[in-house]
Amino acid sequence: MHANPRTPHRRTAIVLAGGGARGAYEAGVLSYLFERIYARVGPNFEFDVVSGTSVGATHAAFTVASSHMEPEARARLLTETWTEMRIRNVLSISTRDLFAVPLRALGLTRLTRISGAERAESVGGLVDLTPLGDLVTHRVPWTEMRANLNERHRGALCVSCTEVRSGRVTVFMDGPLADPEPWSHDPNAQAIRTEITHQHVRASAAIPFLFPSVRIDRRYYVDGGLRMNTPLSPALRLSAERILVIALKHKPPLSASALPYPEEVITQPAFLLGKVLDALTLDQLEYELHRIGLINALIDRGEAVYGEDFLDRMNVAVKEQRGVGFRPVATAVVRPSEDIGRMAADCHSRTGGFRELGVLPGLLARMAQHGLPGGEADLLSYLYFDGCFTSQLVELGRQDARAMEDEILELLAG
Repeated sequence: MHANPRTPHRRTAIVLAGGGARGAYEAGVLSYLFERIYARVGPNFEFDVVSGTSVGATHAAFTVASSHMEPEARARLLTETWTEMRIRNVLSISTRDLFAVPLRALGLTRLTRISGAERAESVGGLVDLTPLGDLVTHRVPWTEMRANLNERHRGALCVSCTEVRSGRVTVFMDGPLADPEPWSHDPNAQAIRTEITHQHVRASAAIPFLFPSVRIDRRYYVDGGLRMNTPLSPALRLSAERILVIALKHKPPLSASALPYPEEVITQPAFLLGKVLDALTLDQLEYELHRIGLINALIDRGEAVYGEDFLDRMNVAVKEQRGVGFRPVATAVVRPSEDIGRMAADCHSRTGGFRELGVLPGLLARMAQHGLPGGEADLLSYLYFDGCFTSQLVELGRQDARAMEDEILELLAG
């Protein structure tokens, strides 16, 4: 719909990663896209496929549900949600949690939220995120979702979760372009075409152990980032040829002089949990991008050696094994130009972090930094839902998107 009329339309996708409070960076990038880049790509431009997991699922839903809005109003509604955040309004931690959290951590009691008389809507977790759920419910313009998906832009919204009982990736998809068939050959994942609601988004953002799992139909789901944090797979399987990825981890330059952490640091629970979350939720992207580059190189070399019909012949066998064939895919990645963990540590040291919430939050914040070297606060960066931190991330996202504007335009407009 936005391509030159003499050339076939190339399906575009945006892929939104997960990472808790780090998602404020994602909001900054999106706001710049809405305000500055969409109109330069083409009139009424919207991505054909919008794929997100964890906090990226929230932004994916917002991107589709808000596509009827004026660019400035759309960007403002999204960024204000993050810049106006106060930790007391997002993490609901009461005095009784001083005793309840340790009991829940030991499995002696559980956090349960009831919706109706039938069954629990959400169970488990150490922290009550009902206020954050309210943000998802009220800030995303859900009433416009159907019209935007089915009438205005005719695309697909994909939200990735992890089903608790089986551990399988579950991709909930909605819209005319939604097609579960490419997943029928995958034993480790399934796709379900359904009307996506705030429940699917909340489930995708439920980091295990920390946040409660969410019930959808008869099953419970948690963060999709456990198995597919940067959800490139839905974009690829739905035949996107141009993919913009928003990542949430700074990629430092390779340095042979970097010193290893001392033993006393790597034994600290806060350090280990922060790095585990990084590995589970942020580090898969590099592998997936490398794989795309490898397939692109294979196609180029194959066509050069065996002729222009190489891809068609190869895809006969590929489709039998994975349900969808290979094709050249162009990508661009917007990622933080600064270390987000270091930004969280600096902000916490200036403001005192969670003290306003009382004894328990202050204790949790200290645990999240206990024994860490200066500037190491990966765990804290996932939980620091406060304007002090998130406002900086929004601005960083806008700056990084501005720096990549020409590359993004080249990807999307060709």
